[in-house]
Amino acid sequence: MPQIVFLPHPEHCPEGAVIEAERGETICDAALRNGIDIEHACEKSCACTTCHVVVREGFNSMEPSDELEDDMLDKAWGLEPDSRLSCQAVVADSDLVVEIPKYTINQVSERH
Repeated sequence: MPQIVFLPHPEHCPEGAVIEAERGETICDAALRNGIDIEHACEKSCACTTCHVVVREGFNSMEPSDELEDDMLDKAWGLEPDSRLSCQAVVADSDLVVEIPKYTINQVSERH
């Protein structure tokens, strides 16, 4: 079972976290299942960028992003070459190291 290492984030996981992920689930679903309350204002429908993450290790193990995700990512704060929307990035067989950016463009936090 692959692991996802979340780097420390002052709000979502101040100490960082190492979680087990199931192959075929999204980074967002794995995070939420393990108590990391990553924002997902559009309910994981690829219609916003609040779940934007940067995959620091293991990026190439995942299926590439599609055109819709790429279009949404263009609007994300702090976009990097290894950025993904965590609601769309599906875990494969490799471990991942993920950073949650400091900011999102979300004006209001829904706190699911």
